[in-house]
Amino acid sequence: MSDNNSLAGGKSLQRQINDQVIIVQLLVMIFLCINFLLILTFFQKECFYTTTRYILFVVTLLSDSFILLMSDILLILHYFQIVMHVWLCIIISVVVLLYMTITPVTLTAMTLERYVAICMPLRHRQLCSWHSAINCILIIHSLSSVPCIVVLSTFFASVSLSFYERHSVCSVEIFLVHWWQKHLWSTVNQFYFLIMCITIVFSYVKILKVAKTASGENKKSTRKGLRTVILHAFQLLLCLIQLWCPFIEAALPQINVRFYNTVRYFNYIMFSLAPRCLSPLIYGLRDETFFHAIKNICFGLCTRSF
Repeated sequence: MSDNNSLAGGKSLQRQINDQVIIVQLLVMIFLCINFLLILTFFQKECFYTTTRYILFVVTLLSDSFILLMSDILLILHYFQIVMHVWLCIIISVVVLLYMTITPVTLTAMTLERYVAICMPLRHRQLCSWHSAINCILIIHSLSSVPCIVVLSTFFASVSLSFYERHSVCSVEIFLVHWWQKHLWSTVNQFYFLIMCITIVFSYVKILKVAKTASGENKKSTRKGLRTVILHAFQLLLCLIQLWCPFIEAALPQINVRFYNTVRYFNYIMFSLAPRCLSPLIYGLRDETFFHAIKNICFGLCTRSF
């Protein structure tokens, strides 16, 4: 079986790269470069790596960069039908599943930070200290690992030892052997996103109340906080839709293979790449302090090149 798969993988390497794959590579490279610049900026000033919202922001950048890189690698492997041992694919998929959840959970934490900053300004320094940010990162990773543990537990209980010796094109869906596992995974993730949505709506309503009574500089800051919460909500919506994509795509190959490839490509661009490209916009370019630091770095790099 492995010889046949290897032969199929060898033949598929001769497949030509089309425009869609080239566009994806360009987009991934651009966004990775932007994220790298923002991460570099983060370590340039002490005020960034000692402030909770910037610390959470860089956690999002690192998570998004990892997902962009790994999803692109998996896309290329899938495109060329390159096979690997199932056990190796499981290791890769576990990490991908974990970081797919870390981003939306971190966004929710960032929304709560904005709520505390605007609605509880006197307690903001106490609740959002550097030590609190480190504890928050540990909590984020712990909460994000729960869906992954659920998927892994059901997977290990459903397959035999011989399954790990097989060769297959690597995909996160390799864990979903039975239909009930897909529904369980979807239920757990949608429960998480329901809690996140409730948190964001709660924060938005509270900040909106403060905005109505605020004046002058406080009103400007509050409105900016409202826009930030709305952008976080939009990111979470795109991430939620991404969870439904495998169920939509599963029924398409039986209808039309070409249409299936088109929909899969659109879903990848819209619901996988797009949400992870909004973080630099929300906290990188819209934040005046961070934006000025980025300009100084870019100016310094340009000066050195000349």
